[in-house]
Order: sequence, then C-alpha cells, then structure tokens
Amino acid sequence: MRTKRASPAPVPASLSAMRVLVAGGAGYIGSHTVLALLAAGHDVVVVDSFANAKPAVVGRLEELSGLPIPVHRFDLTDAERTDALFEAEHFDAVIHFAGLKAVGESVAKPALYYRNNVDSTLSLVEAMARHDVRRFVFSSSATVYGEKAPVPYREDWEYLESTNPYGQTKVMIERILTDVAAVNPAWRVALLRYFNPVGAHASGRIGEDPSGIPNNLMPFLSQVAVGRRERLTVHGDDYPTADGTGERDYIHVEDLATGHVAALDHLDAMSTPVRAFNLGTGTGTSVLALLRAFERAVGRELPYTVGPRRDGDLPASYADPTRAHVELGWRATRTIDDMCADSWRWQSQNPTGYPEA
Repeated sequence: MRTKRASPAPVPASLSAMRVLVAGGAGYIGSHTVLALLAAGHDVVVVDSFANAKPAVVGRLEELSGLPIPVHRFDLTDAERTDALFEAEHFDAVIHFAGLKAVGESVAKPALYYRNNVDSTLSLVEAMARHDVRRFVFSSSATVYGEKAPVPYREDWEYLESTNPYGQTKVMIERILTDVAAVNPAWRVALLRYFNPVGAHASGRIGEDPSGIPNNLMPFLSQVAVGRRERLTVHGDDYPTADGTGERDYIHVEDLATGHVAALDHLDAMSTPVRAFNLGTGTGTSVLALLRAFERAVGRELPYTVGPRRDGDLPASYADPTRAHVELGWRATRTIDDMCADSWRWQSQNPTGYPEA
C-alpha cells in the first residue's frame, strides 16, 4: 500500500527582501529557484539566452506565482549588454545558473564550453563590481571533486579537479570567484555544489525538458515511460555496490531551490568572503533502485537492458551535507518516491516538454 506523501514545508519568508538577478532563471533549476525566491518575498529579475530553456516557462512561472516576472533575453557573454542591465536596474544580489551543461557535448566542444561558461561569469562579476553589487550565489557542481576525493564528499577537500570540460569550467569559476573576493573582502560568495537534481514542481507545470537525448538518468527514464525512448540502458551492474549498479545522490529540485534561498539569506552572516556548500541528501541511490521507484510512480514495469560500464563513471558519489545543515539551516526533505512521482507528473502532463512558442 502506497503511503500518502506529506505536504512539503512552505518556503520561509526571508529576513530581508532583496532584488535578485537570476541568470539562467528560465532553465530547469533556475525556474524552480525563481518560484522559491518569490515565495520567500524576494523581488526577481531573470536574464536568459534561452539556449537551454523555452520561453513558455516564463508564463508558467507567472501563473504559479501570481506575479509578473521581468525577463531580459540575451547572452551574458555580451559584456556590454550585461553592464547596461546593471546600469538600468538596481540589484542587491545575483544567483548565477547560466551556462552550457551537457558533459558529452563539453568533451566534443571544449572551447565552446570554456568560452561560454567562463565569459558569462566574468561579464557578471565585472558588471557587479562596477555597480557595487557584492552578493553572489553560484551554481557549482559535485563534479569539482574529481575522481580522487573520498566519499562522502566534503567541502574541505582541497584538490578540485574534473574529468570533463564542463566540470573544469565549474572548477575554474570557483577559483575566479575566490580570487575576486580575496582582493575585495566585501564580496560574499556562496558556491553551491549540488549533486543530481531530479523531480519537478508539484503542480506538474514546470520540470526538466532536456534538448535531444537526455544525458541524465531521471529524464531518460521519464521519456521511456512516456514512450519517447524504447528502453533504458543500465551502464554496468558489476560495481561494488548493494546491487552492482552505480549509486548517486539524487536531490529534489524543489529542495535544491530552497537551498539557494537559504544560501542567499546567509550571505551577509558568512564569516569568510567565500564559502562552499554541498546540496545533497547524503544518501546514495542505485540505478536499479531509482528504476524501481520510478516504476512505482508509473504503475508498471519499464524496459531496460544492462550494458558495459562507461569510462569515468564512479561506483558511488554522494554528499556530506552537514555544513549546509549547520550553517544554512537547510536540509533535503523529499524522498526518492517523491522525486519520481513529481518527475512522472511533469512528464505525463507534458509528454513532449514545453511548447516551442
């Protein structure tokens, strides 16, 4: 018998409302964070090139929030337009999601990833410095821990590295932000290293809509369930884990969104200019366990085959989220079954994703 899901806790009101520029705010994680910011009482402005997002998401965000959301459509690698935006608007803080994010594409097109992801960050940082905006929350990744960090990953691991150009851009940006803040300690920068974001808004109105063949497990499973993909391939079942398949730390995107609000609210209280925080559950879930949970959400078995291991895949990867618990007062609350149920609600209501127009 399936247990009834508990209602998620409401987003607490922020102690001090800010006007926040959300770079990449129409994307998967950015859109959920926009809703969490608005629910907490912040004023939000979005800038997005829509390279990885659909314009239709903006209308859905306004529908869900009941508020108008100003949106500026341009690429942040354009430093002049970025500066003009700061000249025209007053911001108290920036949350930076913008950037290219497909690991496989980054291997094939490394120069594109370094140019886009690093240049967009430099445009933001330079505009912020000119207009005296010093609060910055950066969307980093667990990929910065590389292959040698012990599991569970802790933020005090010093030897940041990555096996692909996408991850290397995150390492480079963390270093850039650290160096910028070292010159002027008025900066307050939160580096949010998150693990495997999954799930969707409980309404089913916004969710993950990847272009092309999904790179990640949950959206691929969703597309198998809705009939867009024939079957799932499990890459390796001979790892030293409970069932032989790789284990990852999956976090609900709405928990992730509230983590950004918590980090934003904590910036002024940080004792150092730059602080890294893991946003994860602290628990590894195997590929087969996630498959079974998704089957429970769908109500039927899903086809899959077992293939060879992929180069670079680790047996297990999960967070030690203690620092976020203690310093931000944040923790993930939603279960794997919640994540799968919300992903399936989104995909079943939007079988082809967001409309193009």
